[in-house]
Amino acid sequence: MRADECHPAHPHSYLKLGSQLPRRDPAGRTILVGMATPSPLYFDDIQVGQRFSGTKTWTVDSEQIRAFAAQFDPQPFHLEESAGRETVFGGLVASGWHTAALTMRLIVEGGPAMAGGTVGLGAELRWHEPVRPGDTLHVRAEVIETTLSRSRADRGRVVMRTETLNQHGNVVQTCISKVLVPRRPAPPGG
Repeated sequence: MRADECHPAHPHSYLKLGSQLPRRDPAGRTILVGMATPSPLYFDDIQVGQRFSGTKTWTVDSEQIRAFAAQFDPQPFHLEESAGRETVFGGLVASGWHTAALTMRLIVEGGPAMAGGTVGLGAELRWHEPVRPGDTLHVRAEVIETTLSRSRADRGRVVMRTETLNQHGNVVQTCISKVLVPRRPAPPGG
């Protein structure tokens, strides 16, 4: 088994999205369902320690950095290379909020497909190093907590630690997010 696959005996290895996820059918037999398929993950499918590696990447260029900054974070080091050289960054860098937005896109398009969508309940962000023109980003995530709702038995809260990495494998952002995930509906007649 490759290091980027998950195995029930090794829940802390990364599961490459699009590979097979162990599940059980109604009779209790183990089955495999592709994660990049329309089959979404329900709260019942998620376990603490599960790791996911996204299937998509995004390469950032200077025009994207400037366009985002002009609209949402118009600080000089996000708008002009020369202004960026005069700062601690030493050049043009993406806004942290741009990095966060790209992370969300990478999760939605290539991350674990949660039943009902990725419905956020809150998050804590940390930026570790700047994103520069030419950086190619990808994400990986780990489930760090699951809590069944005490008031609504049809849902639970999943806490995930998502890392956004550049092409060198350096973590540029971490996000601890709380996500609302529905439980699997009862089978008809059951």
